[in-house]
Amino acid sequence: MKPVIFGVSGLELTAEERDFFRDADPLGYILFKRNCGDRAQMKALTDSLRALSGRVDLPILIDQEGGRVARMQPPVWPAFPAGAAFDALYEKAPISAIEAARANGQALGLMLSEVGVTVDCAPLLDVRRPEVTDAIGDRALGGEPMRVAALGRAILDGLRRGGVVGVVKHMPGHGRALVDSHLELPRVKADAAALEVDIEPFARLADAPMGMTAHLVFEAWDQDRPATLSPIVVRDIIRGRIGFDGLLFTDDIDMKALSGTPGEKAMAALAAGCDVVLDCWARMEEMVEITGLLPDAGPECLDRLARAMATIADGPEAADIDALIAKRDALLALA
Repeated sequence: MKPVIFGVSGLELTAEERDFFRDADPLGYILFKRNCGDRAQMKALTDSLRALSGRVDLPILIDQEGGRVARMQPPVWPAFPAGAAFDALYEKAPISAIEAARANGQALGLMLSEVGVTVDCAPLLDVRRPEVTDAIGDRALGGEPMRVAALGRAILDGLRRGGVVGVVKHMPGHGRALVDSHLELPRVKADAAALEVDIEPFARLADAPMGMTAHLVFEAWDQDRPATLSPIVVRDIIRGRIGFDGLLFTDDIDMKALSGTPGEKAMAALAAGCDVVLDCWARMEEMVEITGLLPDAGPECLDRLARAMATIADGPEAADIDALIAKRDALLALA
């Protein structure tokens, strides 16, 4: 098994993808809007990926945060609110906000489980700051670390109840980025003392089963390399100071913040200490290059993967998605 998550090009596997994935045996897959037609189509696609891998607990990822980051969209699926909605309610009624976030997470999990998706790249634990790029913006759960952690914990719990593993992101914090890492490399000049604010939510949720790195240079820790490619940040900050021992994904290595060929970036991320490379765009030439260079997943990676997927081994708890959404909406109306 190769320690990489690959994208899929369309609503079903092509013959070329089927043959390639069978031989490459990636650790899992990630779905985007291009893969989300309707319930029957998505279930058929995830079933085919699972059958091809021969693994019942195959990680099939999606970015379904709510708000502007939603691959499964109306009218087929319900819309979910962005993180800022729960932050606004927390301002007035913290306990109600936590309950709303948990109900929202469980409803999300049930929606994803229904179509065979097992991992959601949420919650976002980046601490929002007013003067930075809108790449985070209303996706954030707030600008106060304890609040972000409390709401993030509720979302993780809700997702697990819905039969889905959550991924905390973007470690060790994307909140200070002045530019969008999809387009260029952000550099954070804050000193180590100031950065304690950014890492606090991740430290409070260090027992999360899965996490994702940020493509940001933190000059206080490593002047030259973004976190994803920095052994110092991964070893000393994410694994050390934060104490995270879950499965660590890179953010998408195709983002313009990183330079080099796909294979070079993938190898550098593994050398830095990331467990799994995320390559999203289903470009066959890139996937072939990455697969040819990557070693097989090592025992630490496989152990972390098994522990993460074991958290949803019993499947979703029985619940009514419409009732959960109604509960969330009634609570959010209090704001």
